[in-house]
Amino acid sequence: MINNWQTLLRQGFELQSSGTTDNAKILFQTPEKLAAANTVALESQGITRHSRVLTVCSMNHAGGMLAQTLPALSIGAYVDIQAFNAYRFWQDVRGFTHTHLTPTHCRMLMNTRTFAEVDLNGLFITCGSNIVEFDIVEAFVRRGATFMCNWGMTEIGPIAINTIFDSLDKLDHYRQQAPDAGTLMGDRYYCDYKIEHGCLHVKGAICIYADWFNTQDRVVINNEGTMYYLGRASADGCL
Repeated sequence: MINNWQTLLRQGFELQSSGTTDNAKILFQTPEKLAAANTVALESQGITRHSRVLTVCSMNHAGGMLAQTLPALSIGAYVDIQAFNAYRFWQDVRGFTHTHLTPTHCRMLMNTRTFAEVDLNGLFITCGSNIVEFDIVEAFVRRGATFMCNWGMTEIGPIAINTIFDSLDKLDHYRQQAPDAGTLMGDRYYCDYKIEHGCLHVKGAICIYADWFNTQDRVVINNEGTMYYLGRASADGCL
């Protein structure tokens, strides 16, 4: 499918949601939404035509297709698509500037014998699709990576709300502010948002819906404008 990326951008296409937080469903990505999402992905991650992107996530889901791959291809950046292999990853990622990982990928990499020795300076890692816990961020920042904790959905983004970490001091600041039961979503907002009955509603050009979309994510925002995830609402919990 990715061989026809120009056609995909021009005509739009269907993607299956991952089913991480809800039942998996097929959602059409309009050309207008894709164009807006590409702009956000490029700007927020500093991807240019000189970037080199390693894609190891599934191309059937928004993270693999839309977080970095399609945006990078749209401006002529180099993209290499490979199956994820935790033991080969450190060799595969050499010479690349950007990659997108899931938290599961990160934990698999953290458990490799060579993780404590790798030098990730110059690598921008975007992490999402599920809860990104602070110990994951810390582990990769300690190895020299610039690490984006990102929230998005197949319906919006997938780069929609995030924070970028390039130092342990910054990480400690966000960790100290986190509610006991909360995990970081971010404080850089690339969509409109509102909280009703404790649940996040989003809207904007990077959303497949014209009106407000109820994510059914329970969230809270602290006095510095940082949003934290508290869990999923019940079926009638965000009405």
